[in-house]
Amino acid sequence: MTGKGSKGAQDLAILLMQYMRIRLGRKWSDREAFERWQERQVLRHLRFVQSRAPFYKELWGERPLTQWRQFPIIDKTDMMEHFDRLNTAGIRKETAMEIALEAETTRNFRPQTGDITVGLSSGTSGNRGLFLVSRREQSAWAGTMLAKLLPGPLWQPEKIAFFLRANSNLYESVRGGKLQFEYFDLLEPIGHHVKRLEAYQPSIWAAPPSLLRLLAEEKRTGRLISVPRRIISVAEVLDPLDARVIQATFGLPIHQVYQCTEGFLASTCSHGTLHLNEDIVHIEKEYVQEDPTKRKFVPVVTDFSRTTQPIVRYRLNDVLTEAEPCPCGSVFTAIERIEGRCDDIFYMKSLASGKLTPVFPDYVTRAVLAASPAIEEYRVIQHGEQELEVELQLAAGADRETIEEQVTVKMKELLRRLHCRLPAITFASYSFTPGVRKLRRVERRWQMDE
Repeated sequence: MTGKGSKGAQDLAILLMQYMRIRLGRKWSDREAFERWQERQVLRHLRFVQSRAPFYKELWGERPLTQWRQFPIIDKTDMMEHFDRLNTAGIRKETAMEIALEAETTRNFRPQTGDITVGLSSGTSGNRGLFLVSRREQSAWAGTMLAKLLPGPLWQPEKIAFFLRANSNLYESVRGGKLQFEYFDLLEPIGHHVKRLEAYQPSIWAAPPSLLRLLAEEKRTGRLISVPRRIISVAEVLDPLDARVIQATFGLPIHQVYQCTEGFLASTCSHGTLHLNEDIVHIEKEYVQEDPTKRKFVPVVTDFSRTTQPIVRYRLNDVLTEAEPCPCGSVFTAIERIEGRCDDIFYMKSLASGKLTPVFPDYVTRAVLAASPAIEEYRVIQHGEQELEVELQLAAGADRETIEEQVTVKMKELLRRLHCRLPAITFASYSFTPGVRKLRRVERRWQMDE
């Protein structure tokens, strides 16, 4: 067998091996045994990276690999600046960016150079990131994704609907055998999605929560009849309000995927708990000092499953909240909530010192949702040091003036507990359309260095 047929058989073999390894392979009874295994995987990966990626070789210098936790930490700016010498495929940033942007413009998402898939992150922070994935990595990713997310075995027929801003060969790689896959472009109108869902009748939906809320509204009005067997939230932070509405409308628990340019970082277990995928990535936790619970951290990622674009000690711009161990018994770290971006932590002046004090997104979310059950949609935006805007969509018949007063009261209570000054609060009607931009329920637009 040669050519495409041979490559296809190799792809399938890699997918199946990875699926079996993740789904049926080794299980760890205690965290210490797992960490010893993980350390061996990381060191083996670092030896390869050191030999193939000039950027990392120079960055690490003469330090022994066993001291890798003391290696310099990088971020997206570093990755993009040194892209040419960081990737091991010899692909230049200008070439990769040209391929990815053309795919965005034409909406033909099969961008490749040789056997390497090129992708572009959504760039919520204004700094878009490139990612490269080899054919082998693509097949292994598909095997991992299917092992962690399919409700049944691989040989059970499933129809998957992926709602995303941009498609990719990476996502298309889950198609095969009894699995059917259809890409739904977020730029299409909701009515178009409803028609396709009714015709396709998928058993699994994977979509951002903002789009799932629109589908829930279509379901409540009777315009949408189709209901899946599993709903998976992707691409955006799953807010408690969205989770509650979606679950109530479809009568299903909401599973989650935490994935970004830097890797497939977390997924939910059978109990619905989000766990870090520590069998393919190592996560160091930079705990947020100002957090009184001592559970919020910024993840520093080392992905030991990818070699084309190595991710080693890469600091994400997210804040995660660690949870208590899950009843499922997994040794992988359980996550209570993905807070969102570090850039969306609000900062308010302390009453005592006058210094800026962090106010975490989940604090703001809880305050708003505690104000009234009539709040159907919301966004809270910090425009300045002492300036907040609250967008609200309310249930029919709700008294807007009363609910705005209740939100103000709850925000006052929150900031009093945090010993912060109350900012000026203005209210507006809720306005957000799913599509190119990700939904951020709590967003800081004010830059402190301005």
